[in-house]
Amino acid sequence: MGESYKRNWEPRRGGRSVSDESSASYYNVPVIHKPHWKWLIIWYFFLGGISSASYVIAAIADIFGGREGDRIKRVGRYLSLAALIPSPLLLILDLGRPERFYLMLRIIKLRSPMSVGTWGLTIFGLFSALSGVIQAAHDGLFGWFKPLNRVLLALPSTTINGLGAVFGFFVGGYTGVLLGITAVPLWAKNALLLGPLFLSSALSSGAAAITLVLSLVRGTNHRAIARLERLDTVTLLAELGLILLAQANAGPVISRPIREGWLGNVFRWGVLGTGIIAPLTMQIRAILARKQPSRHAAMLSSALTLIGGFLLRYVMVTAGRVSADDPQSTFEFARKPPK
Repeated sequence: MGESYKRNWEPRRGGRSVSDESSASYYNVPVIHKPHWKWLIIWYFFLGGISSASYVIAAIADIFGGREGDRIKRVGRYLSLAALIPSPLLLILDLGRPERFYLMLRIIKLRSPMSVGTWGLTIFGLFSALSGVIQAAHDGLFGWFKPLNRVLLALPSTTINGLGAVFGFFVGGYTGVLLGITAVPLWAKNALLLGPLFLSSALSSGAAAITLVLSLVRGTNHRAIARLERLDTVTLLAELGLILLAQANAGPVISRPIREGWLGNVFRWGVLGTGIIAPLTMQIRAILARKQPSRHAAMLSSALTLIGGFLLRYVMVTAGRVSADDPQSTFEFARKPPK
C-alpha cells in the first residue's frame, strides 16, 4: 500500500498532465467558432470599398480638381452609385434571415459595430444616390422632367459631396474595423491596422476603377489619368506598408494562414505580386521617366490593382476562418507578452 500507483497511460504522453497537453494543442479542436462569412461578404467588402472610395475621390476632385477634375467627379459619382446598389443586397442575403434586416434600422447602438456600420452604410447610400441623380441632372438626363431637373440643379452639390465624403471614409475603413473586433486571432491581433489597411486598399481600388473607366473613354484628358495614377501610387505604397506591418505584427504562428499553403501563394503572388508590386512598378517607372501614362498602360495597371484589391479581401476573410480553426493561433493570441 505504501508504493505509489503507476498510471499505465502515463508513458504514452511522457508524463504530461491533461492540462499541459490541452494548453498546447487543445487536442486540435478549435477553441472558438469561426465566422460564417464567405463570398457574399467578400464581394460586399470589395464593392463597398470601391463605392465609398469613388465617392471620396469624386468629392476631392469637385473641390480641388479644377478642369481635370470634372471627368473624375462625373465618373466617380456614377461609379459610386453603381457599386453601392448590390452592397445592401449582399448584406441582407448573408444574414441568413433576410426578412430581419429592417430590425437593424429600428435603433442605433453606438456600442455595436454592426449597428453603427449599418447606419453608416445607409447614410452614405443616401448621399451617394443624391449625388448620382444631381450628376444625372447636370448631364441632362432629367430634361424630360423640368421641375425635378431645376430642383436638382439648385442643390449645393459641393457641400453635399463634402458631407458624403465623411461617411465615405467611414464605410471604406469600417469593414476592417469590423474584422478586428472579433476573437479571430489573425484579425484581432491586427485590430488597429485593419481599418487603415482596408481604407487604403479601398482608395487604391476606387482610383483604379475610375482610371479604368476614363481610359476606356476616348478623348479623356491624360492629365486627369495622371492625377489618378499618382493617387493610386500613394495608396498602394500605404497598403503595402500596412500589409507588411500586419504580417510582422501577427508573428509566425498567427500569420501562418497567409504564409503557408495555397492561401499563402494567393497572398504572395496575387495580392502582393499582381495587385501591388506590378502596378506600383509601372507607375513609378512612368513617374521617374516624367511621362504621361499611356491609355493601355493605365488600363493594365488599373486592372491589376482591382484584382489585388479583391484578392486582399478574399485572403483576409478566408485566412481568418482558417486562423479561427487553429487552436495554436488562439492560444498564441491569448498568451500575455513577457514583461
